[in-house]
Amino acid sequence: MFSGYTMESDPDISAKAVGRDMPVSPKFAREVVGMIRGLKVDEAAIILEEVIEKKRPIPLKRYNKRVSHKAGVGPGRYPVKAAKAVLSVLESALSNAEYKGLDVENMAITTISVSRGMVIPGHMPRAQGRATAWNQETVNIEVILEEVE
Repeated sequence: MFSGYTMESDPDISAKAVGRDMPVSPKFAREVVGMIRGLKVDEAAIILEEVIEKKRPIPLKRYNKRVSHKAGVGPGRYPVKAAKAVLSVLESALSNAEYKGLDVENMAITTISVSRGMVIPGHMPRAQGRATAWNQETVNIEVILEEVE
């Protein structure tokens, strides 16, 4: 069960957003989030849009056996679905900052984290009247932005 944020933040200079139970692979969501953590919001948005257009690969730090190498990155992939989910939460946090009257041009990602959400159960019919579990994993994505000089 997801409740609250992982970090405390000063409400005068920060804005927050959470995406709950987004139908994305937790493995890819963690890799995408790890790549943009600590960046300014405009840089992070550009990176995520390049991943969505399959122009920039995300380096895979874990679970990268038998993953083809990309030039200058090493083992990497283009997790489009995860990048779209993270970008939507990032844009939500940015619009929250704009609503609060913060300086949107000078916002940086101070906290961004991914936790497993609920598992949506499903099954796939198989031969001989059997079935295999075919569950949908979900993630909770949390973003906290703060103004920087």
